[in-house]
Amino acid sequence: MKLKVCLFTCLCVLLAGCSVSKDIVYFQGVDSLTPEQLKKMSQAYSTKLTYDDLLSITVANWDPASVTPFNPPVFAYSTTEGEQPITPSQTLYTYLIDKDGNIEFPVLGKIHAEGLTKEELATKLQNMISEYVKDTPLVKVQLLNFKVTMMGEFNRPGSYTIKSDRVSILDVIGMAGDLPLTANRKNILVIREQDGTKEVHRLDMTSPDIFTSPCFYLKQNDVVYAEPIKTKQKSARTSSDRSFFMSLATSIISSVSSIVAIVISISNNKE
Repeated sequence: MKLKVCLFTCLCVLLAGCSVSKDIVYFQGVDSLTPEQLKKMSQAYSTKLTYDDLLSITVANWDPASVTPFNPPVFAYSTTEGEQPITPSQTLYTYLIDKDGNIEFPVLGKIHAEGLTKEELATKLQNMISEYVKDTPLVKVQLLNFKVTMMGEFNRPGSYTIKSDRVSILDVIGMAGDLPLTANRKNILVIREQDGTKEVHRLDMTSPDIFTSPCFYLKQNDVVYAEPIKTKQKSARTSSDRSFFMSLATSIISSVSSIVAIVISISNNKE
């Protein structure tokens, strides 16, 4: 009888271990995918510019003087007694895409940038600037404020500035120190703003289907939230409830003690 109990206990432990591993192992079943399935997972991705993006745009040419009007420097104002000298800074001017999707570019005026890739905007500016200079200029566009925010059950939650043009959900999870065992890997939430409206996507990091998700590659200002597993949520609620009732009990005891002290004081005065 004891042997049967021991065997049953061992079986339960093994089953529990298998259940836990299914909840924490990434990309389960990826080894069994066919070449055709793997091919479908390949995504072509390029970052589209949107409003509130901050850009750095430089224009180069064999004749630097010819493109000087298109490279305005940032001027530093320093106040000294009796005068206000203005000195140019080595930092180049930056361009913020406004709510209408436009930037204000020197000489050319208002240029629509929203919805274009960096390369498409560079080509657009190159063609327009070519009308003012002899040789075809080289235009370089950089996105300066590409960031994503990691919230919830990450080892290092926070906002991360992305230096490259393409970043995946795997990249940012690695930046945030990976997901601890207390995170629910089956329900990662991505909040995204698309064309002025909020979009919500849920990802299962334990499934290879993650590679086909529209949120596998993140966009600027995406928010990624990892919720805790139910066990931790229940533990947190239990701890919170316990703290609340302890605080309530302490307050009641303190109030009753004060009332009793007042009653005793009044009784002594009457005597």
